[in-house]
Amino acid sequence: MPLQFHRAVEDMEIWSANSDGYSFVISFQSPTGRGFRGRSGYVASWRPLDQSRGSIRILGWPLQSFAEAENACNSMLNYLRDVNIPTR
Repeated sequence: MPLQFHRAVEDMEIWSANSDGYSFVISFQSPTGRGFRGRSGYVASWRPLDQSRGSIRILGWPLQSFAEAENACNSMLNYLRDVNIPTR
């Protein structure tokens, strides 16, 4: 089942979803305006839900659409399931 993203912060373009012990976040960054700074585009990241550590960026470059970022997160979740990466 694909991840179901929801808006995590009302005033910023940040969405989150979780499944199988992992948390996924998609954010939009731009060189100007409100929110995160950087090259314009969507950035996807993940981390285990039960660990207090930083997230891991799924791709090194910003993606051009939310759909691309969402697909990257779903692909990463499938990979994590396949290799059975422990969440603890």
